[in-house]
Amino acid sequence: MDNNRKPDGIVLTEAQQKSRRRRSIAIAWALGVLVVLFFAVTMVKGPGVLVRPM
Repeated sequence: MDNNRKPDGIVLTEAQQKSRRRRSIAIAWALGVLVVLFFAVTMVKGPGVLVRPM
């Protein structure tokens, strides 16, 4: 077993890892805002949003 082997795949620099984390957090926030927006719109429309003719 060779302990000096390089890791497989791409190794990110510290700056790239921070950038990826910031981007992931921004995407999570945007998704959370969308969920809250859809929930709020559904609550404003009321229970009639579920009553539709078949």
